[in-house]
Amino acid sequence: MSKTIFVNLPVTDVKRSTAFYQAIGASKNEQFSDDTGSCMVFSDTIHAMLLSHDKYRMFTSKKIADAKASSAVLICVSAESRDEVDATVEKAATAGGKADPGPKQDYGFMYGRSFEDPDGHHWEIMWMDIAAAQKAMEK
Repeated sequence: MSKTIFVNLPVTDVKRSTAFYQAIGASKNEQFSDDTGSCMVFSDTIHAMLLSHDKYRMFTSKKIADAKASSAVLICVSAESRDEVDATVEKAATAGGKADPGPKQDYGFMYGRSFEDPDGHHWEIMWMDIAAAQKAMEK
């Protein structure tokens, strides 16, 4: 059985963040969403829970970090092609995110770019040709 991941992200504006993630291709699962949070579905196994700060605090006693000022996690999601990597980052920039907060990564067999959502959460989008990567590692 496949494991499913739910990445929980504190956001300052649930509606704005929901619209952002819909713009980059995620769909909202209404069954697990309300005014305090949205369950955004990227695939059968990848979900992002966008939680208001009050809702997020129900799960931790730690201070919520300002993702625009510090980094606690880099979230990486695979893409089917180099074009999908570029398209996703461009959608993020158009929807109010920040494109390429880190350097583009192009190793021929692997290509990646990144974006930050409106709250500063850092996402990487990566494409890899597995066969070419294996050959490169054999050398």
